[in-house]
Amino acid sequence: MIEWIQQNYIELFAAVSGFIYLILEIRGKLWLWPFGLLTSAVYIWVFYRSGIYADMILQAYYIIISIYGWIHWIKGGKSENKPKLPISRITRSLTIKLAVISALLWSAMWYILKTYTNSEIPVLDSFTTALSFVATWMLARKIIEQWWVWVVVNAVSLGLYIYKGLLPTSILFVFYTVLAVVGYYEWKREYKNQE
Repeated sequence: MIEWIQQNYIELFAAVSGFIYLILEIRGKLWLWPFGLLTSAVYIWVFYRSGIYADMILQAYYIIISIYGWIHWIKGGKSENKPKLPISRITRSLTIKLAVISALLWSAMWYILKTYTNSEIPVLDSFTTALSFVATWMLARKIIEQWWVWVVVNAVSLGLYIYKGLLPTSILFVFYTVLAVVGYYEWKREYKNQE
C-alpha cells in the first residue's frame, strides 16, 4: 500500500483537491475556484502521463475558466445589486447554442486526437472534453443545468479512468457522478429560495 501511494501520490493529491472543489461547488462557495485552479494544474501532469490528451488540454482550459469564474462570481452579483451571483436557468436558445458548440468541439477534438496523437480513446476523450468545456462555462455563469451535463461527463469519464488504470481518479469520479445529482438538488433548493 505504501509503495502504491509513493507511486501515485500526485494523482492522489489531485483527487483529494478535486473532491474539496466539488464540495465547495455544491455549496456554491467562491473558494471552489482556487481549488479548481490547483486541481487542474496537477491533473495536466497526470493526464499527460496517462495519454489522455484531450483531458489534459481541458485542464489548461479549467485554469483559464477558473480565473474567469472567480472574477464573475465576485463581480457578477454586485453588478446586479445582489450580494452574490444568483443561480440562473438555461434558456432554450442558449441550450441550442451550447449543443452546437459541444458537437463542433467534439468533432474537432476527435479528428485531432485520431489524426495527430496515439490516443487509444479519441471518441470518448473528445466527447467528455467537449461537454466539460461547456459545463464549466455554465458553472462560471451559475446556470443550474450544468449539473446534468456533469452527470453525463463524470459517468463517461469514470469508465475512461478505470480503463486507463487511474484508481484515485476513478474513485473521485464515482463521487463526482453521484454528487453532481446532489449538487443539482442543492442548487435547485437555493434557486427557489432566491426567487
